[in-house]
Formats: sequence, C-alpha cells, structure tokens
Amino acid sequence: MTLTKTPLFELYRDIGARMVAFAGWEMPIQFKGLIHEHNSVREQAGLFDISHMGVFRLSGDNPKSKLQRLVPSNLNQIGPGEACYTVLTNENGGIIDDLIIYELYDKNKDQAHDLLIVINAACIQKDIQWISKYLLPEGISILDEKDNGILLALQGPKSLEIMQKLTSTPLKTIPRFSHRHIKLDSLKKNHQETVFISATGYTGEDGFEILLKRDTGRELWMRLLDEGVTPCGLGARDTLRLEAAMNLYGQEMNAETNPFEAGLGWLVHLEMPQQFIGRHALEQKSIEGTKRRLVGLKVQGRAIPRNGHQVFNGGSTVGTITSGTWSPTLKEPIALAYVPTDLGKVGSSLEIKIRNELYPAKVVKKPFYRKR
Repeated sequence: MTLTKTPLFELYRDIGARMVAFAGWEMPIQFKGLIHEHNSVREQAGLFDISHMGVFRLSGDNPKSKLQRLVPSNLNQIGPGEACYTVLTNENGGIIDDLIIYELYDKNKDQAHDLLIVINAACIQKDIQWISKYLLPEGISILDEKDNGILLALQGPKSLEIMQKLTSTPLKTIPRFSHRHIKLDSLKKNHQETVFISATGYTGEDGFEILLKRDTGRELWMRLLDEGVTPCGLGARDTLRLEAAMNLYGQEMNAETNPFEAGLGWLVHLEMPQQFIGRHALEQKSIEGTKRRLVGLKVQGRAIPRNGHQVFNGGSTVGTITSGTWSPTLKEPIALAYVPTDLGKVGSSLEIKIRNELYPAKVVKKPFYRKR
C-alpha cells in the first residue's frame, strides 16, 4: 500500500524523524524521543504536523442550519469567528466521528456564513460521504479547504509568546475555540498571505492550529524550529491527549458508542427544538441511562495498560482498556476503559490484566492532568 506523505515529509527526514504508517499516511511518531517531546509541550512549546487531518469548507444557503441535522450540539451557540467541538451521530445515536466546526466570518455577508470542519484522517472518506448524502441535495457545496496545504499545531505554555513574534495581530484577542485570518509579517517569503489560525488543540495545553498553503507552511515549520520549538510526533500527541482524557476515535468512540457512555453527554443538547439524526435514540438513552461508562484509571506499579487489556472485578471480566500509557507528567500508568456504570464511580477498585498478571487500579476523576 502506498502511503500519502505530507508536504513536510522531506523536512522530517532531514532531522531524523522515525516514521510510521497512520490512517494511510506516512507520519512521524517521534523525533528526539517521546518523553522529551511530551515534556516540551507541557513546559514550553511543541510543534505537530497534522496535515493528515481533513479540512473542508461548507458553502451555500445557510450551511449551519443544514449541518445541524447531523450533529446533536446546538450550532447556534457559535457565531462568526467561533468554533465548537461535536460529533456526527447515526440513527442509533452512535458516533460516526468527532469534529470541530468553525463558523467563518465574511464581511460581505450579513448571515449564513461558510463553515469549516476539521475531521479525523481515518474517517475522511466516510464522513464526507455521510455529509454529502444530506447536504448536497440541500445545495451545500463541500470543498477541500486544505488542498495539499499544511495544518500545524503549536502547543504549550509558550505558544502565544512564540507565535506573537511572527505577526502584528494581537493573538491574545483570540479566545479559546475562536479563530481569525492573520498575516505572518516576519516570514521571509509569502508574508502577505493570509492564514487561518485557531485557538484549539489536542494536548490539554493552550496553543494554536494553523492552516497554510504548502510553501508558507514549510517556511513556518522551519522558522518555529529556529525559534526553539520542539518538533513532535504522534507518540507524544497520544500521551498528551490521554493525560488530558481526550477521546480518540476508533478507541474511545465508534459507531456503536453513544456520547453519554463516552463521557460526551455535554455535547447532546436535547433542550434545543431542532431535529438531528439520532435524536430519538439519544432521548431514550438520556432517560434509561447507560449500562457502561468511560472511566479514568490509575494503575499501581509500573506495568503499562494498553488498548484491549481486560478489566476485572471479583475475578470476572467487567471491561476493556481503550487507551493506556505511562504518563510522563504524572510518572505513573494511566488508562481509559469502559466498565459497568455501577463500577465506574470515582474511588472504585478494579484490576487490569497485563501479561497474565492482575494489577490493582482505581477509578479517578478525569482528566488526569490539567494545565497550570
């Protein structure tokens, strides 16, 4: 199978990145080491290439009201320059994918602004087929906004300070889950190009995600490394998001998982009058409750829980680990797992089977880590 390469591939190779196959792409899993990269994001700043993600523009007659049919979150909560995290749901209330929706600002429009959606790399084809099925007949066009460009994530407590060096736009005016189009004034080339920047991320730290054309993105990558930012791979991205208890599609979520059991009930706005696919099923689940829930676990000892490891209670299998790692920040093993609702209370004692041995674990409050 031929893997797709991002426009930064050659620059990875120049600095010795270790590459892996991921969702049909050849991506860096680490550069100088996972722990170093993880700690750089927690303490200073790290840079991720996330160009494998899908970025699409929805245009036409009021795309927000049309997209509302596909998501359980009230999209009227956002306006131009703002964004929200939500999920696509099927008829049974299962999660097709999670995504971020941005409402763009167009000074030539009084209303019905275009939307930008960012979706998972492994789900691009099925997501676009699903969205097209419902929106194309409604006159909404779906365009590839990335178009062979570059999507970067600059994350960490020093992200604002570092990024501010490159633009005259005051970045403090961009609240979390907001976005702007800005000019990067101090780049050697393409300094007149307007780029999309959002105050979003997947690490539990403050930071920015930046969408740029190919050449500008390559230049920004090199400039940020010159500023001392640490290049980071998928390995650190996973440990960071797990410490922040952020779900990963395909592990914590899938089409058989509903938002309530996945800890995403806050995304389901049943109080809004609008209809959406899966509403009836989710109304029923909100009344009946869930038989299982996603919980955070801390494991005693140094054995590391991994996806697929079984969770035990009283000698019986009661659940499965969805994600697990050694936490570089907390310096202890942590995991997310689905367990029966009555065993998911904070403080409950469970066991995890790792290499044919049972290790004590305790249910803890999520997230495992909160930024300082």
